[in-house]
Amino acid sequence: MPQDKRDQVFSIFEQMEKYGHEQLIFNYDKTTGLKAIIGIHDTTLGPALGGCRMWNYESEQDAITDVLRLSRGMTYKCAVSNVMCGGGKTVIIGDARKDKSDELFQALGTFVETLKGRFWTGTDVGTVGMDFVSAHKQTKFVNGLPEEYGGSGNSGIITAFGVYKAMKATAKAAFGTDSLKGLTVAVQGLGKVGKVLTQHLLDEGAKVFATDIFEDNVKLVKEAHPEVTMVKPDEILRIKCDIFSPNALGAIINDETIPLLTCKAICGAANNQLAEPRHGDKLHEMGILYAPDYVANAGGLIAVADEFHGFNKERAFKNAGLIYDTMSRIFEVSKKENKPTYLVADLLVEEKLDKVMRLQNKFTVQGQ
Repeated sequence: MPQDKRDQVFSIFEQMEKYGHEQLIFNYDKTTGLKAIIGIHDTTLGPALGGCRMWNYESEQDAITDVLRLSRGMTYKCAVSNVMCGGGKTVIIGDARKDKSDELFQALGTFVETLKGRFWTGTDVGTVGMDFVSAHKQTKFVNGLPEEYGGSGNSGIITAFGVYKAMKATAKAAFGTDSLKGLTVAVQGLGKVGKVLTQHLLDEGAKVFATDIFEDNVKLVKEAHPEVTMVKPDEILRIKCDIFSPNALGAIINDETIPLLTCKAICGAANNQLAEPRHGDKLHEMGILYAPDYVANAGGLIAVADEFHGFNKERAFKNAGLIYDTMSRIFEVSKKENKPTYLVADLLVEEKLDKVMRLQNKFTVQGQ
């Protein structure tokens, strides 16, 4: 093979080394056609925890990259939220609107069961609680089940609450007050989180522009909130606004989109919003305040992690409310040290992981 061709080969182990992963597990079930990838990033804090995304990826390489980025993000999300779990994620390659079945998720459950609690999963983009009622038939290592099945229910509700709290902290840092009244917010994505977040914004008196690639999501929100101004998906980044709120897929902050931004701040629920770390550096240089995504969107994680203790809704929402304080601290350090906010958040996490690892190095006598 010519050298230039070899240089272009996608190496899975190089990608795992790049992101710092422990395991990447490929799962195929010939009966249902399930094609799923489980990424386990870091289990320093505890068992890997992360949702299951179902998406019609253009290539297997795209799916691998997504699960690596998402599972790494979960490690950081757990650490910054004081949840004693590691980071994991599952992606299923398929169309969530056409390819789902009870048997497909049972098949996923059988593979999760083989990990014997090293990895727990639940809902994410393209999946809902009832999918994991199916998976639960084959494994106990799922969370985020509907409330009537003993779980924490729709994670989008508490995730949106956490993003709302993060946005108030962002507004205070950017505009001097945490009130959102009178601010213009551009909401990208009206799924499980975006539609609930929109309600919070309207309740506080914000002016909302919104969009989604799925017309039924647009219709539902427009019928419930006619005061929301709907725009086409390719127009949302050009909207003159105070805060841009990405709540769809990741890598939305990139070389092509940054020049289009007119906002003063960015705060949303989408995972991995920065295509690359350097884009966080660029936002810092431009004076656009970026709320690190894995801090802002940690509400759902906080809810499902609460299930380990017997889910208590009041406790989970109280802990999700602490996102305001965590985000405020990150902004304060960023301003004081003139560092990009994403870097400040990463350093806080890495310091925590290092401290916990040192604590675990203490000798203890094993039980007989």
